[in-house]
Amino acid sequence: MKLGQHFLMDRAAISRIASYADLKPEDRVLEIGPGTGNLTEALASRAGHVYAVEIDPDLAAQLFGRFSNVQVIKGDALRVELPPYNKIVSNLPYQISSKITYRLLSRPFETAVLMYQWEFAERLAAAAGSEEYGRLAMVVGFFCRIEILEKVSKVAFRPMPQVDSAIVRLQPRPDRPKVDCADFMRLVEGLFNNRRKKVKKGLAAMGAGPRAIAELDADILERRPEDLTPDEAASLVGSISRKSGPK
Repeated sequence: MKLGQHFLMDRAAISRIASYADLKPEDRVLEIGPGTGNLTEALASRAGHVYAVEIDPDLAAQLFGRFSNVQVIKGDALRVELPPYNKIVSNLPYQISSKITYRLLSRPFETAVLMYQWEFAERLAAAAGSEEYGRLAMVVGFFCRIEILEKVSKVAFRPMPQVDSAIVRLQPRPDRPKVDCADFMRLVEGLFNNRRKKVKKGLAAMGAGPRAIAELDADILERRPEDLTPDEAASLVGSISRKSGPK
């Protein structure tokens, strides 16, 4: 078992995951961590093509040639060049949940149906101001609409993990603010690196000048990062990308 992977064995849950993605013959699906191929089989029967990225060479070898419309990519999903796809369906390895989610958000897709640890899914979908809300929820909430579709018991996996999991659907937001995504990610990282400070001081620490800060909403400036919605955070991007005015 590599990278915290727990293999989903429950056939009913596997079928529901594939159904949530509304797969069609024209779809090209990315699967991260196919493992023993249980979910891969369900995806291959519904989609036109499946790209299965597997880091374990033995597991990858078992998948080669098993399905006519599945292309096995042996390597680390955090580093390999990803192929063109329009949907993502995966039981993600727990230990790379954050990093792979950020990577997937940086590329276009129509729908993602992903399995996470339950506690991780709660943090992913947390609302601004709640105890679970942080950098992860702010970033994902900026890019996507988030739905926790169901809880999956730990007994559905082998080896059995210590916690339950959640099936989550992410769909890109067509109404998200029109700001540069790299600038937004840099802003969020900076805000949460200074999360003990109010937003005004956090922006100053990132290099925003007084003139740029003065143009921003005064109420937002007096709050702390965990109290900002993703769109409120996006309204601050210009202050660090311009860095206007004297410091």
